[in-house]
Amino acid sequence: MSARVLVVDDISANRKLLQAKLSHEYFEVITASNGQEAIDMAREQRPDIILLDVMMPVMDGFEACQILKTDQDTQHIPVVMVTALGDRDHRLKGLLAGADDFLTKPVDDFALMSRIRALTKFKLVMDELRSREANGRRIGVIEGEEPGGPIEPARVLIIDDNERQARRIALSLKQEHRPILWSEARNLAAKEKAGIDLIVLSLASDSFDPLRLCAHFKSQLATRDLPVLIVADFEEEAKALRALDLGASDIIMRPIDTEELSARVRTQVRKKRYLDAVRRRLDESMELAITDQLTGLYNRRHMNKQLNQFLQRANSGGEPVSVFIADIDHFKSVNDTYGHDVGDEVLREFAERMRENVRPADIPCRQGGEEFVVIMPDTTGDMASVVAERLRRHVASQTFAVERGRNQLDVTVSLGVSTSYGSDCTIDDLLKRADEALYEAKQSGRNQVKSRAA
Repeated sequence: MSARVLVVDDISANRKLLQAKLSHEYFEVITASNGQEAIDMAREQRPDIILLDVMMPVMDGFEACQILKTDQDTQHIPVVMVTALGDRDHRLKGLLAGADDFLTKPVDDFALMSRIRALTKFKLVMDELRSREANGRRIGVIEGEEPGGPIEPARVLIIDDNERQARRIALSLKQEHRPILWSEARNLAAKEKAGIDLIVLSLASDSFDPLRLCAHFKSQLATRDLPVLIVADFEEEAKALRALDLGASDIIMRPIDTEELSARVRTQVRKKRYLDAVRRRLDESMELAITDQLTGLYNRRHMNKQLNQFLQRANSGGEPVSVFIADIDHFKSVNDTYGHDVGDEVLREFAERMRENVRPADIPCRQGGEEFVVIMPDTTGDMASVVAERLRRHVASQTFAVERGRNQLDVTVSLGVSTSYGSDCTIDDLLKRADEALYEAKQSGRNQVKSRAA
């Protein structure tokens, strides 16, 4: 997995050394010599990862990182701070500035590549989701501000078979989050469904293989998107870096500094919440693309796609598919007498009654105007007529409250049912027969159900 890496260091020899190491692993490398140059290049070149030295003239790494993480164009680029200073104050200052990770000079090759590959995986997911969101915004199905705001308390699952160590971690996180001990959950399935935001996994556990458990979480659909924070002793560094290769998101070394732990947890939770929000907005945009905005039913485009799939199966010897077309009687007079706002109220109320009176497997759609179609997979004509008749009776038996309940309208509906049989039925055939049955219902006095076989 390759990536474009921006290496920032005021010492030419350091830049060249990192460039040589990364180029050997087929990464594309660009360089900058100070913080301001790094910001300019990040905005222009849009790298996938930034390796940012701390001590530099003009602008140090902390200030540059803070600017990068508050700029909408660069805030999603992972930043790894590279420093010869290993004390906690600099780590905390970097984490608070938004840094995603740290490397200490002289940079270990294995640590360098493991961290870059782990962050590159995250960046690829982020880029894909942001690209899809941008497309949704461009065509108008996604609106509003980007996800953001304060971080709500997270549910943090702590996995450590040393109860004392686990409780110490839980105590340090309790003020900001809701920690859950592994020993308190009944079984793995319960843990996977508990709405966990982050897993803190200790490599010092003896009763299970932590790396295998990390791999399990990353292979399961329910948990693969959960960030995993590895807790390791310094002599376990190689094992911790292996965890990064397996999909872990971050590492913290013992003895654990509580402020550093809080900062790293906060960073991982913020990333997860952002990705969750983007995914949720994309799901909503997909719903909008197939949904009629007035009634909330499926639109004509989705109706044709679903019908095509069910007809292909029916024409190949599968169970028949039925449809019925429902048309609100005298709907034009409602619009003419009360106005289109009231007409829209009637359409929305009718759509709600349709949802309530079809079966769970049926697919209610708005074809256009006052015409609605319900697709009924694996359904005979007789059963489709029963469902259509149930809807007709329900609509006719209760008046429609409009204009905030000030008026009550008597509404009826005519319905035409059609069923697919044979091996060459098309969408046009099925809908034409249903439309003919609907026309017969209208001609026979309205407020009734008629059926045809296709």
